[in-house]
Amino acid sequence: MKRIKFKKGEQRKFIQRVLNELNCPSLRAFLQFGLDVPYSTLKNYFVEERLLPESLLRDMCYLSKMNIEKLDVEYLDENWGRVKGGRKSRK
Repeated sequence: MKRIKFKKGEQRKFIQRVLNELNCPSLRAFLQFGLDVPYSTLKNYFVEERLLPESLLRDMCYLSKMNIEKLDVEYLDENWGRVKGGRKSRK
């Protein structure tokens, strides 16, 4: 499963836009759509502490009827963090 990297500040804007399209007043209300994501993890995505998984991005785009092709994102391999961490530990 790939991870999606937005430009700084854009991941939060994307999630906020999804919430607005679905008329959700909060992140907690967003969970009513049956997404298999814990609330704490969803908060981490919102404050950009974690990168979104591709499957969640696709679900969010489907629910809010957004075109995923129009998003300016970078797709990273699932092991991108391990590779980055391995490089740091060798120095």
